[in-house]
Amino acid sequence: MEPNSLQWVGSPCGLHGPYIFYKAFQFHLEGKPRILSLGDFFFVRCTPKDPICIAELQLLWEERTSRQLLSSSKLYFLPEDTPQGRNSDHGEDEVIAVSEKVIVKLEDLVKWVHSDFSKWRCGLQAGSVKTEALGRNGQKEALLKYRQSTLNSGLNFKDVLKEKADLGEDEEETNVIVLSYPQYCRYRSMLKRIQDKPSSILTDQFALALGGIAVVSKNPQILYCRDTFDHPTLIENESICDEFERHYMEAHINQHFTGDETEATKAYINQSHRAKMEGWTKFLSLFGSQPPLRI
Repeated sequence: MEPNSLQWVGSPCGLHGPYIFYKAFQFHLEGKPRILSLGDFFFVRCTPKDPICIAELQLLWEERTSRQLLSSSKLYFLPEDTPQGRNSDHGEDEVIAVSEKVIVKLEDLVKWVHSDFSKWRCGLQAGSVKTEALGRNGQKEALLKYRQSTLNSGLNFKDVLKEKADLGEDEEETNVIVLSYPQYCRYRSMLKRIQDKPSSILTDQFALALGGIAVVSKNPQILYCRDTFDHPTLIENESICDEFERHYMEAHINQHFTGDETEATKAYINQSHRAKMEGWTKFLSLFGSQPPLRI
């Protein structure tokens, strides 16, 4: 694989029209190969002037006609990096999600990936489970199966995990995890209950079911999200594929509307696609129908 090339990892996980969906991709970061898969959290900087934030990779696909490799991610910012700023209601381990997912070409996404997160001090330091503690009674396989079923919508990631192992990423490289607020509360409660016990107890299926999170990466940071905000400048980022998103919406409109309705709807989207969800509210009031499906 060439140092600057991108390639899919694992078999496709879905097809829809001209789109082929995948579970992971490989790229190079500072000269070293790395694999990112669905559900991974990683640090990014959208522009050199922007603060570091967290991205959650939620969708990967290829547009077969143009051969574009695309991604959809959810971004999380610290409260102090949002327009409203941090206030007394925010928790010390809280991040706030951007209200809209961002669609970015893979070649641009890898430019966002930030490897130096040494100055990131936020988040609950989670105790990691030593890998040698997972070698007994098939605990490692059980843990991987549990994570596969709960974090990755039941998709089979065996081929991706094998590729990671071949690259020397046998252990998880996740340095940060963002939970929902209820998940975070259950996790803190579980930590309190097992505070005098070894961390390996978190691999127990009962502990996992009660809210435990077993991680084997070094010094992972646990955060939670319970709110969203509208990012004021993200829409101006040249890497964001607004044109692809608008084309995708128009393709679905062609399936749902005919004649003047189609042209009126396209004209409306061309005028207000930057308004995003506010525009969809007006769209629904005009036509009284469900919006076209979005990636």
